[in-house]
Amino acid sequence: MSGPLLEIQGADVFYGASQILFGIELAVEKGQTMALLGRNGAGKSTTFKTIAGLAPPRHGRVVLAGTTVSGRAPYRIARAGIGYVPEDRQVFPEHSVDDNLIVGAKRGASGEDHWNRTRIYEVFPLLAGMRDRMAGRLSGGEQQMLTIARTLMGNPDILLLDEPSEGLAPLIVQAIGELIRTLRGMGVTILLAEQNMHFCLNIATHAAIIDKGQIVYRSTIAELRDNDAIKQRYLAV
Repeated sequence: MSGPLLEIQGADVFYGASQILFGIELAVEKGQTMALLGRNGAGKSTTFKTIAGLAPPRHGRVVLAGTTVSGRAPYRIARAGIGYVPEDRQVFPEHSVDDNLIVGAKRGASGEDHWNRTRIYEVFPLLAGMRDRMAGRLSGGEQQMLTIARTLMGNPDILLLDEPSEGLAPLIVQAIGELIRTLRGMGVTILLAEQNMHFCLNIATHAAIIDKGQIVYRSTIAELRDNDAIKQRYLAV
């Protein structure tokens, strides 16, 4: 494969008659951790839903590993290699941690089986100690970790994390950040949507900023860290 692992090319996305995304252009290379930053309501979650097939573009397309996936059913997009972790941590509350992982288990698009329960429990030792606990009895941070782990059990080519730090206590946010850095070090390709710029500065390699449904800035995370004008204009609350 040549070119980016994931591309959004000129995507216009509507909810009914209302246009939410305007010609979105975004590319994520294999092995990158790309932060999609923006204020609340800027279009981050809609961008993720567009990639996952839940909000298909009216114009433009989503390309994974050189193949257009937009227009497919969401489950087919997931099978193609896109792992989506939504912001509302949708665990199966009446099932155990272990059962949640089993539900998410599948081989990757090319038959990969890098992620299984043995490896998950090595990378997520917190979950290993509560594998028999009902998921509905976990804390918010524990549920976030479980949702990420369950998505990895599908052996995706790219992991979409929608607001992984939202609503969590500072110590849990730190733990989620350490987990993402661990995954990055393992070569996992990650696209995360965040309002929390400071969280992303410590874990991402690259950044894009979305404002009013348009990508207005793309660069490395190091260059964004030094660009006070851009941060003030698009990210200051």
